[in-house]
Amino acid sequence: MALTVSHRCQNIAPSVTLQIDARAKEMRAAGLDVIGFGVGEPDFPTPEHICDAAKEALALGLTRYTPAAGTKELRKAICKKLLRDNDMTYSYGDILVSSGAKHTLFTILQGIIDPGDEVLIPTPCWVSYPEMVRMAGGVPIFVPADESTNFIPTNKDIASRVTRRTKAIIITSPSNPNGSVWDQDQLQFVADLAVSHPFYVISDEIYEKLIYDGRKHLSIAQLGEQIKAQTFIVNGMSKAYAMTGWRIGYVAGPRHEISAMASFQSQATSNANTIAQYAAMKALEGDQTCVDEMVAEFQKRRDLMVERINQIPNLSCRKPQGAFYIMMNIKKVLGMSYNGRLLESSMDFAELLLAEKQVAVVPGAAFEAEGFCRLSYAVSMEQIEEGVSRIAEFMRQLS
Repeated sequence: MALTVSHRCQNIAPSVTLQIDARAKEMRAAGLDVIGFGVGEPDFPTPEHICDAAKEALALGLTRYTPAAGTKELRKAICKKLLRDNDMTYSYGDILVSSGAKHTLFTILQGIIDPGDEVLIPTPCWVSYPEMVRMAGGVPIFVPADESTNFIPTNKDIASRVTRRTKAIIITSPSNPNGSVWDQDQLQFVADLAVSHPFYVISDEIYEKLIYDGRKHLSIAQLGEQIKAQTFIVNGMSKAYAMTGWRIGYVAGPRHEISAMASFQSQATSNANTIAQYAAMKALEGDQTCVDEMVAEFQKRRDLMVERINQIPNLSCRKPQGAFYIMMNIKKVLGMSYNGRLLESSMDFAELLLAEKQVAVVPGAAFEAEGFCRLSYAVSMEQIEEGVSRIAEFMRQLS
């Protein structure tokens, strides 16, 4: 037998977001002053009381294996959070803790998808959704949306793509990459559609806390017991608590499916990091002021970036309602050139901007959104000012 990489592995596209970030880090290591609007990672330090909890876990000797699904204490803390914040009742047996929300999503898809099953993915979408569906043997079915609908697909477009092979839909609210937030009527339509056909809903709520202008987060699972029984609520610690490297994500969902996924995870990774699980429990149970302060700062940064981008000729963006990203419209730029190089795609724009002005953005093509670039405002106000100034200079040099 030939010694080759599997077809499955060969056919998986690498994360463009991580590629851009890696290139930016290489340039920084070489001494260049790079402004990173690429990766979505809070620049705030993990709150001190959470770090203290990790030290406490070490002092208590909590360095052994836990149940594959997570400690009972953390899963109970997640249940309390869901009741407190979302008015939904779960028991700890309905919860699975994984090594980050990305791992959680992977495990869900491995748990419910058989070869040929279809998963509806509204676009623009996070880069990993379609690849994770393919890794599970499923078929991603894209449901396109654009700025005219705030990057949320119409009811008609969603319904027209439901077939007898539809197994699930992935909803992200607030959204990566565009910051849109689904309203109750939009969620109710999907809930009714999912119950009537039926299919699962994977509700990625990792940016739940990062929502602005007085809006309130609404989970689709809050719309009734029927849709709750078909919904996987995905969340984690990375965005709201600046704990990206701690790698704690979780899902709340129907007991039978959660149990099967815990068995799958037990053979794949076993438990998530024990010390991080203890710190996550303390984060969920502790003072939430640190989250509120971070959200207030993100809103200021959002407002600054949106204002500055919209002042640049031939560029524009909508004001996002949540998360910490904007989708910068570069459609008027395509067809222009920079020092003789034609800009034909968002990848061209991103590569040249990084090479010439040392500003990292992610091409919209990575999110099924050609004609746009994603910028993260999870950076300081000073970096936003400097980075957008460099983008404006880049634009002035186009012909």
